[in-house]
Amino acid sequence: MNNPVKRHKGPTPKPANDNSNLRDRFEAARLEWRDVVYGSIGWGAAMALSAQAWLWLSMGAVTSHYWNLTALAFCGAALAWPMSLAAFRFIAFRRAREAAFATAFICLTVFTIGVTSLMFAIVYRNFYAQWHGDTFTKLWLYQLVFTTASALYQFAVQGVRLYLPLGVIFLFGASYLLASRHSAAKPAKTVPIA
Repeated sequence: MNNPVKRHKGPTPKPANDNSNLRDRFEAARLEWRDVVYGSIGWGAAMALSAQAWLWLSMGAVTSHYWNLTALAFCGAALAWPMSLAAFRFIAFRRAREAAFATAFICLTVFTIGVTSLMFAIVYRNFYAQWHGDTFTKLWLYQLVFTTASALYQFAVQGVRLYLPLGVIFLFGASYLLASRHSAAKPAKTVPIA
């Protein structure tokens, strides 16, 4: 019995160690300075405006920390923008517009809250450092860990409210803009130079 070998008629399968998709993702995630600068200013201003709106609506802006909280919201969002944009472009690479919208929404939310809470934790830790033990001792390490953890908890309970009146609307708008500018078309394959 002679069984001929059937040939594969589709495209040539990729070898297991082919990282071209990963290379293409990293290439797509590369940021241009205009996207970083203008996006950071815009996203920071949007989150600062949201913080001011919450302060006005909740307490009539009667707080001695009005501008400090506004600056914290601006700086946290401005620093989070490049990271969230790069993560969005990496994760949403060659995805449909709906998936790109969800990716932008999650990336902007996680990075904005994460970076702002870390900045709050640094400020919080610096304030309480005057009562901490000597640097790099075991007591100092415990105080550093628990002070930072309590600052992150305090921001999660009280600081996230800064984003609720307008921040969610800005988040939907920014996610829609990023998803609408996202192209799901497959770019030309990169050919390695021999």
